[in-house]
This record gives sequence, C-alpha cells and structure tokens, in this order.
Amino acid sequence: MTAPQPLPYDAFVELASADSAVVGLVLKGSRAHDGMMTRHSDHDLYVVLADDATTDLTRFAGHRTPQLDLIIVSLTEFRAAGMPGFERYALARAQIVLDRLDGGIARILAEKARLGADEAFADSSGWLDAYANSLYRSLKNHRDGQARAARLDAAESVRFLLELLFALDHRPRPYNKYLGWELARHPLPGWDTDELLRAVDRVSISGDVSLQRHLFALVEATAREAGHGEVLDAWGEDLDLMRPQ
Repeated sequence: MTAPQPLPYDAFVELASADSAVVGLVLKGSRAHDGMMTRHSDHDLYVVLADDATTDLTRFAGHRTPQLDLIIVSLTEFRAAGMPGFERYALARAQIVLDRLDGGIARILAEKARLGADEAFADSSGWLDAYANSLYRSLKNHRDGQARAARLDAAESVRFLLELLFALDHRPRPYNKYLGWELARHPLPGWDTDELLRAVDRVSISGDVSLQRHLFALVEATAREAGHGEVLDAWGEDLDLMRPQ
C-alpha cells in the first residue's frame, strides 16, 4: 500500500479556498489552542462542502499524515458533528479558517460550544448520579479496607465530576489535555480553578477521603441549587457516607 504523499497545510488551504464547493474550513486540535502546539502537532482540518456539491477535493477524503489530517463533510454532516459526541469539544474551540456562509460556520460552532437548557439539565442529572455512584463506591471500599479499589473508584469519579461541572455550566467537557487550558481561560462559575485542579490531581492519585467528601459538599450545594435535589435524595442514607464527617 502506497503511503500518502505529503500535502502541505497552506497549499491545501489555498486549493480548497479556490473551490466554490467549499463553504467552510475549520481547524481543530492543538493548533486551535494558543500555546498548546508542539513539534508533533499536525493540522486537523474540517473541509465543509455545500450539500450535494461536486468537487475533486473528495479525492482527499481520509487523507491522514503526520502533518495534515483532513475530514471532508457536507454542511449537513458538519452541523451534526459532535451533537452529541466526542468531537463536540474539539469543534467548540475550533478556529475558523474560511466561512463562506456570512457567519454561518461561526454560528454552527457557537451552537456546539453551548448546551441547551434541557440538554444541560438532563446531562447534569446523569453525570451527578454517576459521580455519586463512583464516590460512594470509593468511600465504601476505603471503609472496608479495600485500598486499591477505593483509589480506582476515586479516580473514576473525577471523570464524572468534571463532566458534571461543565454540564452545569452548559459546556462540553474538554479533553484531559486541554482541561488546564480551558479553565485558565474560561473558569467554572463558583469554582477556584487552582483549587479544583489540585483537588482533581490529589483525588486521582491518592483517593484522599476527606478531600472527596469536601468536594461532594460543594457539588451537593451546587447541584441542589441547579434543581437536581431529586437525584441526590434518591441516595437516601447513603449520602451520610459521602458528606464530610
């Protein structure tokens, strides 16, 4: 199988920009996050085509090299990308290289960057229950002398905690690589970024029980204020184990 020939990013952008079938070019990944680029960073580029358009650029579909990854989609497919899905955060913080829709590409990205009220509420409820589940398992295992299981459950709870906190703020959770970047530029309301990141690190590594309970107390207050008391109350007396002693 012949390896893909090198295709310079700038050369491709020039080629695509000259094609009337292309309505948008969107750069995602580390090159779309200021200060995150390394010598290993490639260009991850969405090429958005007008629906039912015909173009020779489709010959580049699936093009992937250490320098350039191309995702060629129709406008309809682009609207649906990450809605929901893993790609949502990448597109929420993507950079527009070309927008031939009078701001239409920008509006699509803005929709991906914010969860609707109903979506955010439903997601928050699910993530809150998942967080409480892992937290409870961690604390129960600690109580029962299962140190390894307690640490593993604590580490798993961090994922659900972050999903919850971002959903409460109507935002897709960033990939782990961009967590610090995201919080430095867009802090979560009511949370001190440095303290939160330190707590995430410590819980992930050690499963610190008192810190887990302290975090839960903050989460419980925030979640109840957001209308998720029913999810918490369903845990009944098990909440006593999760709360600060």
